[in-house]
Amino acid sequence: MAASMVEHGEDAFRKLFKFYKRRNPPPDLRDVIDFSKIVKHEKVFPTELNPAAVSDAEARRTGLRPIRDWTAFGLHGYPGFIFISNPFLPGSQQHWVRQCLKTYPQKPNVCNLDIHMAPTETQDIWGRSADALRKTGSRVREPKTLLEKLRWVTLGYHYNWDTKPSNTGKRWLIKTDPQTYSADHYTLFPSDLHSISLHVAAACRFPGFNAEAGILNYYRSDSSLGIHVDESELDHTRPLLSFSFGQSAVFLLGGTQREDPPTAMYMHSGDVMVMSGHSRLLYHAVPRVVPAPKGDPLHPSLEEDGLGPGSDQGLAQDHTQGEATLIQPVSEEDWAVCSRYIETSRVNMTIRQVLGSGQAFPAMDMTDKRIDVGHTDGYHDSQDGENVGLKRRRRSDS
Repeated sequence: MAASMVEHGEDAFRKLFKFYKRRNPPPDLRDVIDFSKIVKHEKVFPTELNPAAVSDAEARRTGLRPIRDWTAFGLHGYPGFIFISNPFLPGSQQHWVRQCLKTYPQKPNVCNLDIHMAPTETQDIWGRSADALRKTGSRVREPKTLLEKLRWVTLGYHYNWDTKPSNTGKRWLIKTDPQTYSADHYTLFPSDLHSISLHVAAACRFPGFNAEAGILNYYRSDSSLGIHVDESELDHTRPLLSFSFGQSAVFLLGGTQREDPPTAMYMHSGDVMVMSGHSRLLYHAVPRVVPAPKGDPLHPSLEEDGLGPGSDQGLAQDHTQGEATLIQPVSEEDWAVCSRYIETSRVNMTIRQVLGSGQAFPAMDMTDKRIDVGHTDGYHDSQDGENVGLKRRRRSDS
């Protein structure tokens, strides 16, 4: 079992990452914490949220249940980490899945396909993929659609992968300016995603959270996310929010050093994680997507009735606030594409506040300089969990 492998040492995190990433034989998942089924676990304890921070009407407007009905947990040894088990209203996850697949990849937002394709070719990723994904039957031998080649999308302040060191063979190439975000690489952040992030943060006692940047990661069944720390934001006092949709995955949460052994937990569709305080700068990774059982490819929460296909409840007026909800119904035509995609895939949104109150970006110096540095951590993973640069990313575009 995985527990026998967890010891403090030089490769503690990497060993467990490789264990859970292993394909043959598949890993034993009995030690993975499942918050949706948890009764008692030595590391887990219930966390009290702030139900007064967001009104029921405000929560519903973004597809969330009243905060008093949320189930939240913490982990001993990880102060500031909060796991919220699917706080979404029945049917509202469909809206967010469609946004991730149809709306957020649209220009002027940035995606991995822009690296190798002309802007005109990535202008309408959904439109160029939808017809093929609506087809029934096996598509094993057909070329992948652009949507199936999508690996990441950035929102708001766009993540500048070029500021991450890349191996030139003998030395590492890095910009002398360490900024991953800049004022001149920004597009308007989605209002619906800003609102739900504000509410989740407020419920976790972080009022006034300003969602300024988002990274959407698109996982196929064999995808993983390497060991890294999210430290590029200028303000680390604000939490990091993570939303998961589609297939389940194993998430590893470690310590402040690579030698600290991680704790494994499931992320199911609709689950939300908040990393703040001490946990804001901890190493973490996703070694494995866990496919749903055969014959039941969608997580039950994605098949719930409510605001989904064929329903008009998503356009209902919020009489308390006097305005329409942000959650819009998903047409049967669109859901046919979304459901086909997430039968074998997972989408994760990580939302960040980049700047603190009154904070501004420093002046930039974009001169190239070759320097010797150790390994760096980002969203680029290799077979053993190490991050080795964008062009060598294991979740390739093919």
